[in-house]
Amino acid sequence: MSLARFSHYRIMWILVFFDLPTETKKDRKEAALFRKKLLRDGFTMFQFSIYVRHCASRENMEVHIKRVRAFIPEKGQVGILNITDKQFGDIEIFYGKSASKSTNQPIQLELF
Repeated sequence: MSLARFSHYRIMWILVFFDLPTETKKDRKEAALFRKKLLRDGFTMFQFSIYVRHCASRENMEVHIKRVRAFIPEKGQVGILNITDKQFGDIEIFYGKSASKSTNQPIQLELF
């Protein structure tokens, strides 16, 4: 197995940002369903309306982006951003005024 396969520039991250209406019971149900579908597709909550997913390659990333597009709710705003593992690793996270360097994610093995 080639080490280039695990390059920080080949491994990708998908970030899904969303602002969905929650005024009515139906709106809240749609927003909850959208979150559940993101979780079922392997996304993790980064912040309340930001979910992230690790992808081993651009091709794998495109598959997951296509899935997200298929279940975007009718109302609200959804943004999809993809970045390299290198860019994701450079994120600075602040808890109050204290900076905390993001933890390096382990290389994930995908079986299918």
